[in-house]
Amino acid sequence: MDEKRHIISILVENEFGSLSRIAGLFSARGYNIHCLNVAPTNDESISRMTLVTFCNDQKIKQLAKQLDKLIDVVNVKDLTEETHIEREMLLLKLKCNKNQRDEIKRLTDIFRARIIDVTDTTYTIELTGATEKILAFIESMGKIKIIEMVRSGTLGISRGIDSLENIK
Repeated sequence: MDEKRHIISILVENEFGSLSRIAGLFSARGYNIHCLNVAPTNDESISRMTLVTFCNDQKIKQLAKQLDKLIDVVNVKDLTEETHIEREMLLLKLKCNKNQRDEIKRLTDIFRARIIDVTDTTYTIELTGATEKILAFIESMGKIKIIEMVRSGTLGISRGIDSLENIK
């Protein structure tokens, strides 16, 4: 069976060790967490984890069932199986000379990014979008020197009225 990218959304109780238990479940079964985001929800006792992993459909169903059995997991959902919205954020610091500034500005406009900091020798750019857009933007820099890059990893949410908070 072919491995594919899965975006797993998990609601967890804000308890010491929750992240460790979830990461341990993946590690114990030999699966890599490609990216992971954890942040509070509108309920301060609950956090939302979004993680991306690569595996086949049968294995992801097993992982979801095992995650759901963990004591501090409130809910688990594979967003990949439904219509959803996903975004990633990029902060990119570039070293640039005066000759490169116009090109950076042009690319920033094309990709609908924002220049958020400027010095005599650097530009820092913020871009939000699908992973493919982020990768295309990075690739478009060509010979412009990337000093530093920070990516948030994927965030995902169901489209429409469906909510991870109301499906249990």
